[in-house]
Amino acid sequence: MHTSIRRLLRASSALCFAVTMALPAWASGAEAPLRDALAQLAEGAKPGILGVTVVDLQTHARTRINADRAYPMMSVFKAPVAAAVLAEVDAGRIALGQEVTIDRKDVLEGSAVPSIGAQFQGERMRFTVDRLLVAAVSESDNTAVDALIRLLGGPAVVTRYLRAHGIEGMRVDLGEGDVGRIFDDTASGRTIPENETEAARAARRQRGYLAVMADARNTSTPDAAAVFLEKLWRGKLLSGASTQHLLQLMAGQTLPNRLRAGLPPGVRFADKCGTSGTFDGQTAAFNDIGIITWPDGHTVVVAAFLTGSRADAKTRNALFADIARAVAARPAGGL
Repeated sequence: MHTSIRRLLRASSALCFAVTMALPAWASGAEAPLRDALAQLAEGAKPGILGVTVVDLQTHARTRINADRAYPMMSVFKAPVAAAVLAEVDAGRIALGQEVTIDRKDVLEGSAVPSIGAQFQGERMRFTVDRLLVAAVSESDNTAVDALIRLLGGPAVVTRYLRAHGIEGMRVDLGEGDVGRIFDDTASGRTIPENETEAARAARRQRGYLAVMADARNTSTPDAAAVFLEKLWRGKLLSGASTQHLLQLMAGQTLPNRLRAGLPPGVRFADKCGTSGTFDGQTAAFNDIGIITWPDGHTVVVAAFLTGSRADAKTRNALFADIARAVAARPAGGL
């Protein structure tokens, strides 16, 4: 063989080898087991729709199932709200120690553990911004997150913050009180009649449920949620101190126990769940987004959203644990 041709072939082989080595592990087909496992879980979740995005932050390898459609976030939105608040702290416009007044009329039901709403006393109480952040993120308290949204100047501030940091496909338009009124079909000033019959109540709840399912507000794609998590972990959203603060708040959310239930001992998990009510056996939203870090520092983000599920709570919880097991089953915690 001519010497110049041999040299060309050796150079081409070396180039091909270098390109192959530079590609993520998934690019060579190694992602197939995870993709197949998630596809099987999505099939089993029907008639609900399961959307998942998984990103390996070391290799940038990515796997996606139903990941480009928008899902209702429910309490998942408390993580970006907290990020927007901490950005204001970084800018010196809000202080963690400053106090915020909450009136009795602003108290809402709903938290993972007894928190501000459940422990409210009297007609007015004051809480520091830091206490509200803990309540909103770690305890998923609805009263706290709405107080933070008011402090920011409204939910549109959160969406502008997300867009300014290159996060598309995630939007915050409503507080928890607003979402609750849509579910109750009491938005736009409508009220519940004192003598409401059981049939009328069921019809009202159905209207509210369908309205939430059709509403584009307070939604996110799994892809967008994964981008939010990656930018947070890489320190592109907040200062170093505020990044660590939010990650610690998310790691402190141990209830509900969804993806966390399927992870092996020794990993760190910082997440935010979101859950809707159930009407006529169907659940509008059942979600968990989080950052998994192995002891060796290997890090993966997972954003999982389930909408329209007719499974019971035990089955939904088992599904999310299985998602985490599928991710954690990659060799040495990798993907």
